[in-house]
This record gives sequence, structure tokens and C-alpha cells, in this order.
Amino acid sequence: MQKSRARGVAIPRLRVGQTLLFAGLTSLVIAFAALQAKATDGSAQPLIKSHGISTFGDLKYSADMTHLDYVNPDAPKGGEISIWGFGGFDSLNPYTPKGRAARLSSIFYESLLVGTADEIGSSYGLVAESLEYPEDRSFVIFNLREDVTFSDGSPLTAEDVVFSYELFLEKGLPSFRAVLSQQVDTAEVLGPHRVKYTFKEGFPTRDLPETVGGLPIFSKAHYEANDRDFEESSLEPLLGSGPYVLDEVDVGQSITYKRNPDYWGWDHPLMAGRSNFDEITVEYFGDYNAAFEGFKGGAYTFRNEASSKSWGTGYDFPAVTERGWIKKEAVPDGTLATGQSFVLNTRKERFQDPRVREAIGLMFNFEWSNETLFYGLYARVNSFWENSELAAEGLPSEAELALLEPLAEHLPAGVLDSEPVMAPESSARSSTDRRNLRRASALLDEAGWEVGADGLRRKNGETLRVEFLNDSQTFDRVINPYVDSLRQLGVDAIHNRVDQAEAVNRERAYDFDIVTTQFPMGYIPGAGLKQFFGSETVDVSTRNLMGLQNPAVDALIDHVVAATSQEELETAVSALDRVLRAERFWIPQWYKDAHTIAYYDIYEYPDPLPPYALGQLDFWWYNAEKGEALKAAGAFQ
Repeated sequence: MQKSRARGVAIPRLRVGQTLLFAGLTSLVIAFAALQAKATDGSAQPLIKSHGISTFGDLKYSADMTHLDYVNPDAPKGGEISIWGFGGFDSLNPYTPKGRAARLSSIFYESLLVGTADEIGSSYGLVAESLEYPEDRSFVIFNLREDVTFSDGSPLTAEDVVFSYELFLEKGLPSFRAVLSQQVDTAEVLGPHRVKYTFKEGFPTRDLPETVGGLPIFSKAHYEANDRDFEESSLEPLLGSGPYVLDEVDVGQSITYKRNPDYWGWDHPLMAGRSNFDEITVEYFGDYNAAFEGFKGGAYTFRNEASSKSWGTGYDFPAVTERGWIKKEAVPDGTLATGQSFVLNTRKERFQDPRVREAIGLMFNFEWSNETLFYGLYARVNSFWENSELAAEGLPSEAELALLEPLAEHLPAGVLDSEPVMAPESSARSSTDRRNLRRASALLDEAGWEVGADGLRRKNGETLRVEFLNDSQTFDRVINPYVDSLRQLGVDAIHNRVDQAEAVNRERAYDFDIVTTQFPMGYIPGAGLKQFFGSETVDVSTRNLMGLQNPAVDALIDHVVAATSQEELETAVSALDRVLRAERFWIPQWYKDAHTIAYYDIYEYPDPLPPYALGQLDFWWYNAEKGEALKAAGAFQ
């Protein structure tokens, strides 16, 4: 069971095409131009001109590529795919914390550069035909394609690119705005289809061409003509250039996006075999159980199953077992774990003692939950980079110690001389592990939280109160046993079920004790780490829910951003991972290394799938013959 919820979101560093793949990637095939640039030390540098850029290494795809390796370039266009959304929505602006943005509401927008699902750290020109930059990446020039148009047919120009950057700089999410303002010095229009970004001296430039190249692009003329405000929620999307446009909206209930037959990029090599569905619909449901019943009844056609209980016991209905209408598959997932976890709000005084946080974490029994509730489907999350080589292991290496030792005064105990903190192990025989109960009791005794006559722990006259803020019915069966175990420890624990709107509002106001959230990290993390863990964004970030402020973390993030090789990056990330885990602000939950999916048997996909994306909304396609047969059989509503 994995939890997701639409919120005001941080701007992704890169996106693939219009959509739905992630941003993370790596490589670079370059062609040297005869141009010259000034290095930051004043010396001349040759300008590199290329169709793409990578963080480390070589690009996989050449400039004369015809399509991505993992797509079917001859995939038919047509049909519809539908998925479900949780709760509701009242906005189509995903770039403001106001309102609840509809799922997929960034689908309208494209960027200069995009990534692929079979590389790490590489990105290629989509709206940009090429880019030019010096070796030190102190600036980048993007040469735009002259045939790119917005969905209303108006041309996309360099002026729109700079306008969109300035929107994010002035009116974007505060945490993203704070980081972006540190990175970019100027953004200039050099010509109708030529844009230059110059980066600030002293800030590592490794990722910056990809960062600015990954920003969504909006129409300046449309924005101004309609008197739009980027900071306000709205049910009218801004004008973008992507292959999908808005079709129908039933506010809070459903939304449909339709493929634009006049999309400028259908012949672009990066778009071959992609965006194949005529329509993509999101149907909204109040909870997971209602959504599952809706799927069984044909209300939507594709389900990425997040409930282990449903996966283990729920797919015994006739559409699966008798009629063969629905396929149920487990498809390998090579991506990073999402870092799903319970998170403690350390802004609250009672959670500022690490012994209290450790004691609370000890009482969550993953092993019992996995065996009793999850049918053994999951593995435990231990690292913020779980399921990758970036996760810290063993004692710190000499290279890690070189980064950590100068920060010793700010490091949690054990970082320098112990293996990284692991999630506690528990017995699966009972929901409360007695050994961990004793350890947690000793920690709270040591921290001054004494047990009173009523069995509750108090300090300075106040109970050790812990409220679980939860807006998901399916999480009740996880949280309730956890609450019972905490109460055996003497913690005044309660489970407060609220609706999605209250949960979002209270999280944004940091008015909570414990919530479930995710820490989706990247394979080549950069300045975006500051939105999750940086001290400077602690009072404005929708990501740093725990309120982390640690100078050592800030310094290690700088090392990650400044890494100039894969080896340096792995060392810095591993060191950072150690410190974050030792802060114990999270109680790690679980992950699985497979996509557990169910869908009506009307879709097909490339085999094999790429390692870093399922791609059901991107490069899957509709089988019209099967679709007509199931419609005739009454499979759908």
C-alpha cells in the first residue's frame, strides 16, 4: 500500500515531453563549435554545441536518432485510458500551493529539454533544437526550434521562455523560488528563437543547464490577454505547447485531456510512438475502497494497485477470474523507492529530542504489518535512496569522513563511527514488539518523560501527545495498531481521520504531529534537495514537513550539488543519507520493486519496458479491436 495525494508540487527538474515520466538522467555527445566563451577565471573556452547534455558521461542517443529505443514507433493512435484520483480538485494550476490541483494538470506544458526513461542524467532538446555552453557551464544558450507552436497555433518564441522563467522566479512556489534565485543571474532573449541563461558565480553549475531547460513554458500573450495570476488557483489552464489540451471538467469529479491533432511535435523523433491515446481521463473517488469498487465496475480502465490487501485478495471478481476482461500483472520496477514514511514535525518542542523520535519509531512494527496486513508484498525502506547504489552502507569511507569530520559539531551521534541507522526490526508474532517496547521505554525515561498513575507519560505537566493526521481510509488498518502500541508505551497517541482538504491545509500550515508523506529522490540529486532538507526553506517549503534545520545537512547538500564526477556524487549522497537517517525525523514505511497493475485488456505496451518508467500514459497504446469487443460485452460503464 503506497500513498499519494495531489498537492501544490515542487517544479520537477526535468520532464519527458509533455508528461508523465520522471526527471533524472545522464550523458553527453558534444560537437565543438568555433565559438569562444569566457571562463569564470577570464580565460577563453570553446563553446560546446550539442543536441543534448548530461551530468556525467556520454549521451545514449545521437542527433540523428529516429525514436527512443523503448517505444513502438508504429504504435496506433486512438482510444482512451482512464485512471483514478483521490479526493477531488478545484484547480488546474499545479504550480501554486493554493487549491488542489487536478491530477496530470501539468500535461499541457513542455520544456526546452526532456529526459528519457532508459538513462540517468541525460536530457535532449525538445522545444530547443540545440544548446551551447562552455565547459564550466557558467552559462547556456538554447536555440529554439522555429516550428514550435502553442496549442492555439500561435508561435512559441524566446520571449515566452524568459517570461515563464520570470514567473517561476517571482510567483512560483516559495521553496523553488528561493533556490532558483540563488542559481540564475540573468535570462536574456538574444533573438526570436535564442535564449541565454547566465548563472551566478559561486553556485555549482553542473545541473543548471538542465534545471532551466526543464522549466515549463507558457504563452506570454495568452497570460497577459487573460489577466492571469500565476499565484492563484484557477480552473482555466495556462496555454502550453504539449500534445494534450483540456477536454472536459466536472469539478472535483473527473477531468479529461484530449490529444491535439495539430500538435507541432508529432514528427519529432522524441515523440515517435508516444502520446498515443486520444483521451486521458481521471475519475475521482473519496477513498481507496470506493476507487477499487469503481474499477471493478468499469468506471475507469487502468489501476496501479497501491493496496497490498486488494492485490492479495481483491482480484477474485468475475471480470478477472471468469470473463478475462481484466489483466493483472506484476511488472519490474527499477526506480528508486519513494521514501514513503511517517514524518514527525520537529517544530513541536516535544519532538525535538532525538530520543523521543527514536522511541516513537521503535513502536512501528513493519514485520507484523507486512505479514498480517500486506501479504508479504513489501520490503522495508531504510535509506532515502533505497533500491539504488546511492544508499549509505557500512562504516563511512575515508572519502565520506573527509566530508563529515569538519561538520562533527552538527552531526547526530554515531554518524562518524557507526553503520547507518536502519529501521528497527520487530517480531511478526504480535503487533507490539516487547523488546522494542523496553528499548523505547528506556529512551523516554532517559528523556524525562515519566509514566503517571494513568499510564501516560508526562513532562512539565504535559502528556506526550502524538496525533496521526490521516486522510486515507486504507491507512486506518496501519495506523490503529501503531497507536495501540504507542499507548502501551505511555504515549498519548490518537488517530485523527480528516478529509483531504483539511489534511492539505494543516500540512501547509505545519499544524500536525505525524503525517504520511514521501521523499522522492533522484539518481543525480541537485539543488532540489534544499526544498526537502535545507534550512533556508524550512518555513516555506511544502516538502520539508519535518522542519529540518541542520548546518551539516546544508553543507552536505552543497557537496552533492558541487560533485563533478559520479564517484564524488556517490560519496556526497552517501554521507548525506547517513546524516538524514540519523536525524530520525521519519519512521520509514515500505516499498516494492514491481509495479502491481491491473487493466482492462485493451492496452498493449513495448516489451521490454524501460528500467525507469512504466509509461502507461505515455508510450502504451490502445488495441481498437479488443476495445470494441469489451465495449460490446458491457465491460465498461
